[in-house]
Amino acid sequence: MNSDPDSSALEGHVPRGARLTLEVWHPDCWTLEMTEKTDAGLIAHTVYNAADGKVKGHFTVYGDSFESIDALIEATRESELTSSVAEMQRRYEFEHRGPTPGNTTKELFVEYDPRNTISDGLVSQGFLQDAPVRIRDGLEYWSVFVDETDRDTLNERLDAIRTEYDAEVSVTKIYSHESRSADIPRRVDTLSERQREIYELACEHDYYAWPREITTRELADEAGLAKTTLLEHLRKAEAKLLNPNDDVESL
Repeated sequence: MNSDPDSSALEGHVPRGARLTLEVWHPDCWTLEMTEKTDAGLIAHTVYNAADGKVKGHFTVYGDSFESIDALIEATRESELTSSVAEMQRRYEFEHRGPTPGNTTKELFVEYDPRNTISDGLVSQGFLQDAPVRIRDGLEYWSVFVDETDRDTLNERLDAIRTEYDAEVSVTKIYSHESRSADIPRRVDTLSERQREIYELACEHDYYAWPREITTRELADEAGLAKTTLLEHLRKAEAKLLNPNDDVESL
């Protein structure tokens, strides 16, 4: 991962009141270690500092099979970076907030040392969490809001976090809250994990640019999918982004 701020998305203009996506790695983090060593991923929902000095968090673990998510849960229980791990009963109201990634999921309640999380560092530098944190393949993806418009100041704040936590932090996306489509980035959080990956791959390769910079066939090859499968993922992702009130079946 490239953590050099001069090569990040902050090279361009930073709009006033922006939503950033940060790609983060830092040492001694159980979520990063578990998702790197297993085929499952995590979504961090509610995390808070308890009176006993521990951090307590609600996580969704997801994967393509029960074997993959059970492997992550077992590894989390055995990790020296966690104090306790409990599977939670799925709540009806939580289950219907939006599509869940992967083919299967479980809910976890995990306790761990607050020194091994970067959330306080982000808040102290003015980066406010704007959506659940997604963790996959040993990386955290934070959606944060920042009201700072000076690019140099933002880079200084990111450098402070990198130094304090021995972290690697890259800005992968910047969204303006002032644009007419400012609610589109929020809708991305309603996509399934696979839909999100394919949609972001299409954006990365300027599939939606005019003129288009990549053909559908080339994008399918890049994703390792058949053309019809790629188009089905994109169709459903686009339907959710453009028509948020429609009930579109997840892939």
